[in-house]
Order: sequence, then structure tokens, then C-alpha cells
Amino acid sequence: MKNLRKDQGGVMLLEAMIGILIFSLGVLALVAMQAVSTSNVSNSRYRSEAAFLANEIAAAAWIGRGAKGANIPTYKWPGGNQTTKLWVDKVNSLLPQATTYPPTITQTPIPGMANGAQLTITVQWKAPDALTPSNHVAIAYVSEPEPTP
Repeated sequence: MKNLRKDQGGVMLLEAMIGILIFSLGVLALVAMQAVSTSNVSNSRYRSEAAFLANEIAAAAWIGRGAKGANIPTYKWPGGNQTTKLWVDKVNSLLPQATTYPPTITQTPIPGMANGAQLTITVQWKAPDALTPSNHVAIAYVSEPEPTP
């Protein structure tokens, strides 16, 4: 070591520090990747919950449509029947900030079908790490089955 020139002194220390820096950046990148992965899993869960909830109220409207679709108009939100109110409470309990971004259920008549309606079900939420709210829109056709000839 005594034969080293003065301008080469500390090179080994510098190499070790650069190696530690590169290793530290790799560890930080791994931690950031894990955080993004966790966020994506949470968002996936919210999307799945929203799809399930939309299908649940569509099925409830289909089952409770009544004779000749008489009860279909009661499955709307805002407003609606007791089943719809319980469903909205469930949405609010399962999705983050769903009370801030309430779900909607709108109805439009199906052309050429007197006893049916198209339900457009919109479920909204805002994940804790999101900048904007997300939504899931499901369209269901609820009608009286066609009689067989």
C-alpha cells in the first residue's frame, strides 16, 4: 500500500461506497415495487366488489320484478324500495368513500317490450391512494320472459 501514488488513495473506499449505494437503490426499488403491488391488489378487490354488488342488485330486480314487471320501477336509486336501500348500505360498507360517491340505478324502457326495463347500475368509490374516483357500470335487462309458442 505504501507504493500507491497519492491520487489513488481512498479508491477502495470509494468503490465500496458506490457498491453500497447501488445495493441501497435496489432495495428501495424493491420496496417501492411491493407498495405498488399492494395498491394494485387493493384496487382489484374494490373492482371485484363493485362488479359483485352491481350483479347482486340486478339479480334482486330480476327476482322481484313482479307480475308483468310491475315492481321494476321500485329498483332505482336515489329513491327505491327497501331492497335497494339495503343494497346501498352494503355498497357504503364495502367500498371506500362510497357515501361521497353514491351509487345510481337508472331505468329506461326497452323498445318494443312493455313489461321490461334496462337498468344502468353505476357503483362508485375512491380508493385511499387514488386521485380520482373509480366506477363500475353494469347494464341489465329486466323483463317478463317471452311466452313459448
